[in-house]
Amino acid sequence: MAQILFKNANLLDPRAEALQGGFSVLVEGETIREVSAKPIQAANADVIDCKGRTLMPGLIDCHVHVMLSEVNIRYLEAIPLTMMTVRAAALMRAMIDRGFTTVRDTGGADWGLRDGVAQGLLPGPRMFIAGRAIGPTGGHSDARRRTDTGSGACRCCNAMRFCLEVVDGVDGVRAAVREQLRQGVDQIKIMVSGGVASPYDPLDSRQFSLQEIGAAVEEAEAFGRYTQAHAYTSEAITRAVSQGVRTVEHGNLIDEKSAALMKERGAYLVANLVTYYAMRERAKEFGMTDDMLAKNDLVIDGGLKSLEICKRAGVPVGYGSDLLGQLQVEQSREFLLRREVLSPMEIIRQATLVGAEIVRMPEKLGVVKPGAFADILVVDGDPIKKIELLTGQGENLSVIMKAGRFHKNRLAV
Repeated sequence: MAQILFKNANLLDPRAEALQGGFSVLVEGETIREVSAKPIQAANADVIDCKGRTLMPGLIDCHVHVMLSEVNIRYLEAIPLTMMTVRAAALMRAMIDRGFTTVRDTGGADWGLRDGVAQGLLPGPRMFIAGRAIGPTGGHSDARRRTDTGSGACRCCNAMRFCLEVVDGVDGVRAAVREQLRQGVDQIKIMVSGGVASPYDPLDSRQFSLQEIGAAVEEAEAFGRYTQAHAYTSEAITRAVSQGVRTVEHGNLIDEKSAALMKERGAYLVANLVTYYAMRERAKEFGMTDDMLAKNDLVIDGGLKSLEICKRAGVPVGYGSDLLGQLQVEQSREFLLRREVLSPMEIIRQATLVGAEIVRMPEKLGVVKPGAFADILVVDGDPIKKIELLTGQGENLSVIMKAGRFHKNRLAV
């Protein structure tokens, strides 16, 4: 089996507090075989001399939408699935270019995209998918215009219907969840509050009854999967977590009481601040309406506060971006926004260790240790001292490796 030896690296282990100098890492096949502070003897290995650069685990973004290639998702009505797939391929390529070797798609991507990347047919990060995001009539998943009647366009030919599912009642929820599980999803996504990108539902609207939420959780767990919930308000968070939802997406309006419940139940928050700043700055030029932007203003100030509340409560927080369409170039700007309340190492842990826990692959992702997947970045500098090195479009990354294969290697002899 082919071996690759990284030598003369400063190791960034997210479990430690600082860089550890003079490390070597031996990769064999898809995994890491050996990590050592002493030289590793591997006569047949291809050698990469890091020359004091930082070697760290690949990054994990726990909230992306590779199929949502328009800021105003209504524009997707006119986009065929073939074009959506082409656009998704470009978006996935850009994500791994930025060092995100794993992402969790929270509505849109299906098993074909996930498996196509896994089989090497498309360059991109390892994917964990939710399939269609499920919500009630009139909720965040309901993309119909007010003048539309019935169920709208056929799901097989309309990209927006491919990404979203509208169902009502406990039986409807069970059927929708079971269908997504049949389609091979890794987690179930439900909507339990209003959203920014949906024009008609107030942010504080309650979406799905407790019984409907419980049915989604029960079906997901019966299949060995879990449920994530789109939720902004403390009430929505409480309703979701009380029924067994495992990860809360957004959570900008969380309070101390709902955070305490999350801690008690072992739930995770996946925050995504950058999307709100990017939408405020640029979304109007890409067609986002004034009504949507007004809702964006309601949640933007709560983003940093949510990180502070969760830190005090001990709620683990994952790295998410949640950017749409043309704004996805801002994915790694999230590092800079979180710096307002968190240390660089705390943010790096969120994008590695916590992310690995969220996708249920601790010890395999988010770490550089024997037996873990060889998802490796070599950074031109110390991101603990200068987290800006992880931003941009990957300019400061000399090596990007996923599962033992080079996506990028500027250090090859």
